[in-house]
Parts: sequence; C-alpha cells; structure tokens
Amino acid sequence: MAKKKIKIEDASIVLKNAVIKGIQEKKGQNIMVLNLKNVENSICDFFIICNADSGTQVEAIADSVHIEVKKATGENPSHAEGFTNLEWILLDYFNVVVHIFKTETREFYNLEKLWADAELEEVKEIN
Repeated sequence: MAKKKIKIEDASIVLKNAVIKGIQEKKGQNIMVLNLKNVENSICDFFIICNADSGTQVEAIADSVHIEVKKATGENPSHAEGFTNLEWILLDYFNVVVHIFKTETREFYNLEKLWADAELEEVKEIN
C-alpha cells in the first residue's frame, strides 16, 4: 500500500506534535512552541523549547524526541548538537527546531525574548 502524501503544513503539525510527545514522555518542563510562520525571514515554522533539571534529563528528552519523531514521520534530524556538554541540545528537523535546555541555561539565553515577534503557545503539562 502506498503511503498517503501529507501536505507540508500538515507535516509540520505532525512533527510538532511528535516532538511535544517526546518531551512530555521524559517530563520536560515549561514547553513553549514559538510559531514563526508569520515572522519575516524566519528559519523554520516552529521552535519548540523546553528545559530540564539535569544534563542526564536533557539527553533523555532529546533521545525521546528522536524516537517519537522517527515513529511518527520516519525522519531523523538534519542536524543535532549539544550532546557533549548537555547544557543545550538542538535538534533541527528543518520545519521544526527543538531546543532542550538545562534550566539555568534556558534562563540565560531566553530565546522567547529573542523571537518576540513569534506567536507563543504554552503546552500544558500532562499528569
């Protein structure tokens, strides 16, 4: 059976939802989605940002995101970095870029403020 083609817009939403699920699986905190679709010269459709209390949890979240995205879309990140020091891991899926921070590193860089033109969506924690 041939795979059903997904529109690019729908593919971004599927990818976004898979990323959020991966973050939630490992108890990522303060999940924010920055919708950059209407921001001039933006590099992607969404930034998804979260934080964790330890480098071990940062890595576990990144691994979980990778697994959930692979299951949902079959995609691997086009670029990944930050696995050496585990302060800030970046996973680039072209349309969706994931930032997983240690809490104090997130507070320092404050990406939400840097992309203040983006529409912000706070993802509620699941129990």
